[in-house]
Amino acid sequence: MSQHASLRIGGKIRKARNVMKRFERLDVLRAAGKVAEDKVFGLPKTKPIN
Repeated sequence: MSQHASLRIGGKIRKARNVMKRFERLDVLRAAGKVAEDKVFGLPKTKPIN
């Protein structure tokens, strides 16, 4: 059985995501000093990384 063409990703340009995962947001906010180390709720919004 072959793989459908829409499922192949090797060698093609990936589309940039428009949403960051929670750990990515925390990394960005902590690097900017906008959130405490122990804060987990009420995180401010961030721009996605391209």
